[in-house]
Amino acid sequence: MAKNKKNQAAAIRFGPALAAFFACFVIAGAAVGYVWQKGQIYELGKQIRDKEIRLVQLQKDDDQRVKDLAELLSPVKLDERAKELNLGLSPAQPMQVVRLTEPAISMPVIKNMTQQFAARPIDVMSQ
Repeated sequence: MAKNKKNQAAAIRFGPALAAFFACFVIAGAAVGYVWQKGQIYELGKQIRDKEIRLVQLQKDDDQRVKDLAELLSPVKLDERAKELNLGLSPAQPMQVVRLTEPAISMPVIKNMTQQFAARPIDVMSQ
């Protein structure tokens, strides 16, 4: 029986050491995970800041291009450019302008026309 007590005592002493090792392993793993997570948060924050800076720059570029387009399409700028290129363009004379009147559209009344509530128009010609 003395032999059993000796083996039992060694097993009892090994159990707490194993539990302490497991607890240290869990705490170390949690610490490594925490540091890794903080690093990821920092990197993602840096990426967001870079993207926001890029977005602001693209918006400024877009606004500048809109202003440039408006300037290039202005009648004064077009006249200057036409004179600069010697295209021989001039404003139209009143005799060169033909004004067309648009005829009024009248919808014929068709019997048995059903009311449609959809967004598509009723094709009057096919009925």
